[in-house]
Amino acid sequence: MAAKQKRGYFVKKNRGIIKSSKDRGAWAELCFAMRAMQEGLRPARPWGEPSGYDFLVDCSPQHIFRVQVKSTMHKQNSWYQCTVRTGKAVYKKNAFHFLAALVVPENVWYIVPGKLAWGMSTLGFNPHFSAEKYHPYKEAWHLLRGETPGIIPRIHACAEETPPAGPNESTLNRWRQLRQWLENVPALNRIENQPS
Repeated sequence: MAAKQKRGYFVKKNRGIIKSSKDRGAWAELCFAMRAMQEGLRPARPWGEPSGYDFLVDCSPQHIFRVQVKSTMHKQNSWYQCTVRTGKAVYKKNAFHFLAALVVPENVWYIVPGKLAWGMSTLGFNPHFSAEKYHPYKEAWHLLRGETPGIIPRIHACAEETPPAGPNESTLNRWRQLRQWLENVPALNRIENQPS
């Protein structure tokens, strides 16, 4: 059968969807590992008994996150319902740092902080509704890199131990020119000369 590529994943024509939820989960985990590597992250699988998470994601020595991977194809009205429990039990607090949820028909990932998913049995996602609760976490791969947009984590600066003796002649000339220009601006003169 001819294979075509649709937004980063290979799907076979006339092949249908993966019927078994266990197989679909394994497929979603493979998709997560591939996408995480494309995002510059290093996913690793834990060995041994199930531990409440599917991957350790290493992006720097300071950040190693536990990630639980889920996927959904179930659409109710315009919302995709994603089951977030293991069997019949919900995940306990601190079971994982992030939930990575793949909305399969839309090929959209949500990287949701664990504290918003612990204790929940389902989460609803609508990739086309910007006011949804989880919209800030749509394709939020930066969270797995330990980044927070809009926040500068650290500023490094240095200063001379002793300040310079004083302004040089060129700086004084610029100040004189600025003062002269300000004195010639009528609007500023009116504001300064108004009685208090």
